[in-house]
Amino acid sequence: MTKAKTQDGSAQQAREQISQTRPLPPGLAWIPGAVTVVLMLMTLDYLFNLGWLNIVTGLETQFYYAVVALLLPLVYLLWPLRPSAWHAIPWYDYLLSAVTLLIGGYFVYNADAILERGWAFAAPDTAIWVSYAYWLLIIEAARRAGGWPIAVIVTAFSLYPLVADVMPGPIQAFPSSLEETAMYHTMSTESIMGVPLQAFAGLVIGFLVFGVVLQKSGGGKFFINLAFALLGHVRGGPAKVSIFSSGLMGSMSGSVISNVLTTGVLSIPAMRRIGMGRSFAGGVEACASTGGVLMPPVMGATAFVMAMFLDVPYAAVALAAVIPSVLYFLGLFIQIDAYAARHEIKGLPSAELPSLKATLKEGWYFIFVFALLVWMLLVMQREAVAPFYATALLLILNQLSKHNRWRWQDVGETLSGAARLFAELVAILAGVGMLVGSLSMTGLSGTIANDFIHLAGGSVPMLLIMGALTSFVLGIGMTVTAAYIFLAVALAPALIQGGGLDPMAVHMFILYWGMLSFITPPVALGAFAAATVAGARPMATGLQAMRLGSVIYFIPFLFVLNPALIMQGAPLQILLVFVQALVGIVLFASAMQGYLIWVGRLGHGVIQEAVIRGLVLLSGLTLALPGGGMVPLTQFELLGISLAALVPGVLLAKWSQRHARNGSPEPGL
Repeated sequence: MTKAKTQDGSAQQAREQISQTRPLPPGLAWIPGAVTVVLMLMTLDYLFNLGWLNIVTGLETQFYYAVVALLLPLVYLLWPLRPSAWHAIPWYDYLLSAVTLLIGGYFVYNADAILERGWAFAAPDTAIWVSYAYWLLIIEAARRAGGWPIAVIVTAFSLYPLVADVMPGPIQAFPSSLEETAMYHTMSTESIMGVPLQAFAGLVIGFLVFGVVLQKSGGGKFFINLAFALLGHVRGGPAKVSIFSSGLMGSMSGSVISNVLTTGVLSIPAMRRIGMGRSFAGGVEACASTGGVLMPPVMGATAFVMAMFLDVPYAAVALAAVIPSVLYFLGLFIQIDAYAARHEIKGLPSAELPSLKATLKEGWYFIFVFALLVWMLLVMQREAVAPFYATALLLILNQLSKHNRWRWQDVGETLSGAARLFAELVAILAGVGMLVGSLSMTGLSGTIANDFIHLAGGSVPMLLIMGALTSFVLGIGMTVTAAYIFLAVALAPALIQGGGLDPMAVHMFILYWGMLSFITPPVALGAFAAATVAGARPMATGLQAMRLGSVIYFIPFLFVLNPALIMQGAPLQILLVFVQALVGIVLFASAMQGYLIWVGRLGHGVIQEAVIRGLVLLSGLTLALPGGGMVPLTQFELLGISLAALVPGVLLAKWSQRHARNGSPEPGL
C-alpha cells in the first residue's frame, strides 16, 4: 500500500512538472467534456458523410474552421499566461477565450464566401481586421500550449513575407503587404488551414480518442501485467517489461511523456528492486517510451502529417516504420540483457508476478481490439474511420467485462482528458501552419531546396548530416510535429531531389532525428520525466538514455542508404538486408554494454576491454551498413571487414575469460 502511494506520488509530481494546464472552476468543469462531445459528433458527421451537421461540415474548409473555433478557446482557459499562474482564471483569459470563439465562428459562418469569392487574395475590410486578430490569438495560443520557442519561430516566419525582399540572397523572395499576409494565413488552405490541421481533423482525432479510451479502460494496466507475466522472471526482467509494455502503449498513445508516466510508475520501481540504478532505470523507461511513438500501428500525430505530405495512405507509413522500430527495440533489449548478464541481475520471483492465464482472461479483448485496428489499417486501409470502430468495440467489450466497467465519472474524465490533448495539438498545428504558409506564399518552399543543395556542395552525405543536425536542434526547441513539418517543407525536397533518395526514407529520417531530443541532453524531456518518477538526477538519466538508445542515432542512416529497411524493394532483398542489420545491431548493442551472448564478458582489463569492445562495435557497424551507392565499399567487402574485426574480438574475449577463471592477473592493465 505504501509502495503504491509512493508510485502514485511520483507520477503526480512528474505530471505537475511537465503539464502546465490548470483546473477549471467547478462551474466550468463541464466545458472540456462538452467540447469533446461536439467535436466527436462533427468528426463522425464529416468522415461518415451523415449529413446531420451540414451547417458546420458542409464544406471541407468549413469543418476545419469549426474544429479550430471549437478547440482554440480552450487554450486560454486551460493554459495560463505564465506557467506559475495556477490561481483562478483571470478576467482577461475569459475575454480572450470568448473573442477567440467569436472570431472562429466568423470564419465558420463565412467559409462558403471565403472559398467561392477568393477572400484569401481579396477580402472585405471586416474580414481583414478579423484576420489580424486571429493571427495574434493563434500565436499566443501556440506559445501557451507549445512554449516560447514555437511562438518565436512561428512569429518570425509568419511575418517573413513582409520583409522577404530585403532578406539575404538565399532566402530572398517576393514580398507581400500586411493585408495580403493576414488574408493568406487565415483564409487560404496553405497556412493555418493547411496540411498539419487537415491531418489532425481528418486522421489524428480518432486515434487520440482511441488512445485516451484505451488508457482509461485499463489497457495500460493490462499490457504491463502481460509484460510482467511473460518477461518478469528472466534476467533483467522488469527492464524488458518496460520495453514490451511501453512499446505497446506508446504505439497507441503517441506521447512519450504520457507513456513514461503510465508504464514507468510500475516498471521503474520494479527495476530498482532487482538492483538497477535509478538513472539506469529511468533511462530504460525513457528509451522504451520514445521508441513506442516510433512503433506501428499508431505513431502519434507526426506520422499522420507525414502521410498527408507524401500523399500516401497512413498504412504505408506504418508499414515503413516496422523494421526500423524492430531494430531499435532489439538494440535496446540486447543492451538491457547484456547489462543484466554482466552485473548478474536476476528477474523477479515468479510468485510475485501476475498469472499469464488470468491476465489474458481479464483483458483478452484489448488484444482483439488491437488486432481489429491493425486489420482495418493495413488490410482495409480505412485509416480515417478505423480508430472509431476500434473505440466503439473497445467500449462495448469493456462494459461487458467484469473488471474495468466505466462509471459516469470515468466518462467525464476521459472526455476532459481528450479535450486537453485536442486543444494543445490544434494550437501548435495552427501556429506551425503559418510557418508553412509563409514559405508557400513567398515561393521560398520551391527554392530553398536548391539553397540547401548548394550549401552542402552537392554532397549527399553532407546533406544527410545537415538534415540530422537540423532535425535534432529543432526537436530541442519545438515539438516533434512542428520540427518535422518545417523540415518536410524546407529540407526534405533537397534530400529527395539533390540526393536522389527515397521520399519515404527521407521523411522517416527527419522524424527519427526529431525524436532524439526526448532522450538526448540538455533537453531530454522523456528522460527527465522518467528521472522524476525514479528519483534520479535528470542529467545522469539523460546520459544513460542516450547510451541505451544509441542505436537510434544511426538507424535512420541505414534506411536512407538502403530503403529495403523501410519495405521498399523485392521481398528477398528486404529479408537479406533485415537479417544483416539485425545481426549488426546485436553486435553493436553488445559492444555498448561489454557483454556478447554466447561469448560472455568482452574483456576484463580497461585497455583490453576497450580493444575488444571496439572490435565488436566495428564489426556491428560494418555489418549493418548497406554496401554500394554512397558507401564506397561493396556488401561483400563490408562483410569481410566485419568478420575480420569480430573473429579476433571473440578470440580475445575468450582468452580474457580463461585468464580470469584461472585467477591470473587481469591482462591489459
